[in-house]
Amino acid sequence: MVFSSILFLFRFLPVVLLLYFVAPGKIKNLVLFLMSLLFYAWGEPVYVVLMLFSTVVDYTHGLLVHCFKEKGQMGRAKMVVLSSVVINLFLLCFFKYSDFLIHNINHILGTSIAGLNLGLPIGISFYTFQTMSYTIDVYRGDAKVQTNIISFGTYVALFPQLIAGPIVQYKTVDEQINHRTVTWEGFSYGIIRFVTGLGKKVLLANNIGLLWEEIQALSTAGAISALTAWLGALAFAFQIYFDFSGYSDMAIGLGAMFGFRFNENFTHPYESKSITEFWRRWHVSLGTWFKEYVYIPMGGNRCGRGKQIRNIMIVWALTGIWHGASWNFMVWGLYFGVILIIEKLWLYRLLEKLPVVCRHIYTSILVLISWVIFAFDSMNYGALYIGKMFGTDGMLVDGKALYFIGSYGMLFVILFVGSTSFPKRAAEFVMEKLKNTVFLQTALCNVVLAAILMLSIAFVVDASYNPFLYFRF
Repeated sequence: MVFSSILFLFRFLPVVLLLYFVAPGKIKNLVLFLMSLLFYAWGEPVYVVLMLFSTVVDYTHGLLVHCFKEKGQMGRAKMVVLSSVVINLFLLCFFKYSDFLIHNINHILGTSIAGLNLGLPIGISFYTFQTMSYTIDVYRGDAKVQTNIISFGTYVALFPQLIAGPIVQYKTVDEQINHRTVTWEGFSYGIIRFVTGLGKKVLLANNIGLLWEEIQALSTAGAISALTAWLGALAFAFQIYFDFSGYSDMAIGLGAMFGFRFNENFTHPYESKSITEFWRRWHVSLGTWFKEYVYIPMGGNRCGRGKQIRNIMIVWALTGIWHGASWNFMVWGLYFGVILIIEKLWLYRLLEKLPVVCRHIYTSILVLISWVIFAFDSMNYGALYIGKMFGTDGMLVDGKALYFIGSYGMLFVILFVGSTSFPKRAAEFVMEKLKNTVFLQTALCNVVLAAILMLSIAFVVDASYNPFLYFRF
C-alpha cells in the first residue's frame, strides 16, 4: 500500500483517523501500533513477524542497558549495545545482501551456490537503523528507556515514515511517544504537507519519470545524442527528488495529523553550491544517522588527516551500499566520498572565490553524473550512458532531443522552479500581504490545496505508472 493510492487515500487513512480520534488517550498508541502493522502486512504479511522480532529485541535490549547502567555495570551495558547492533545488522544483511554476496562468491570462485531468493522486507533499511539507534541512545543517555512495549512498537512500526523514512531517531520523538496533542493548527499543517507531498509525487515525479523511462530504454537499445542523455539525467534527478521529498512531505504531514513532529529530510538540495552543501540538504536524516553512529564514533576528524579520510570513505561506502545490494550503489557512495574529500582538502576554498552561478553549475554536473551511476544496476550501462552524455555516440543534438524539449519543456520549468525555495518564499509573501484578511488567506490556501488534491486523485485513478523509488531501500 502506497500513500498515492486510492486504497490509502479513501479507505485506510480515513479509518485510521476515525479510530485514532475516537479512541481514549490511553489506547491511542495501541490503535496506531495495530493499524501500522495492518498497513505493513497489506503488502508484507510474512515480514510483520520480522518487524515484531526487531521490536522485541531492541525493547528488551534497551531495558537491559538501562538496568546495567543503573547498577554501574557499564561493561555489561556496552555488551548489550553490541548485541543489539549485531542482531540488527545481521537481519539487515541477511535479507538485503545474502544473494548479492552469493552471486559475487560464485563469480569470483566459479562456484554455483544457489541463491536464497529472499524477498526484501519493505523499509527494513529504515526501521533497523531506528531500533538500533534507540539502544545506542539509551546507553549514551541521549534518550530515556521506554518501559511500555506498545509505545515502543508504535515508534518502530509507525506507518507514516515506516517504509521510506525519514529515519526518525528515538531521541527526537522521545517525549512525543506518550505525551502529544493534536491541535487544529497542527492537523491543518499536516494536511497541507501531505497534499503538497502528494502533488510532488503524483503530478511531478511520476510524469517526468515517464521521460526518464523512455530515454533509458533508448540508451540501452542504441545511440542517442548528448543532449538527449543530459535530458534523461535531468529527468531522473527531478524524479528522484520529487519522489523522495514528496514521500517525506507526506510522512511529515501524516505525523503532524497524529501529533508527531518529524525533522525535515530535504532543504532544497538542488540549490547547493558544492557537494558538501548538497549532502547537508539531501536525505538529512540518513546523513545525520551515519554522522552520529558511524563517523563520530570512529573518530571523525579528530584523529588526524589520514584517519579522517579513512572515516569519510568508510561512511560513504556504507551510505552507498545501504541504498541497495549492487555495486553501482557502492561506486555511487565512493564517488561522493572522493569528491567530499577533495572539497574538504582544497577545492572548497577555491569554490568560494568563484561566482555563485559557476558553483551551481559545478555542483549540478557532478550530481547529475552521480544519478546516472545510481540509476543503472549494470555498471557497464551506467558507464556507457555517462559516455553518451559527453558525445561518445557522435551526436550532440538529434530529433528526439528536440521532440522531448518540446513535449516536456514546460514541465522542466515547473520542476526547476519547484525544486527551489521560490514557491515557499512566494507563498509566504502572499500570506503576509493577506495577513489582515484571514478569510482570503484561508480561502486561497484551500483553493490551491483542493486543486492539487483533485488533480492528484485524477492522475492516480488514470495512471498506471506510480512507483516509489525508495521502497526498494
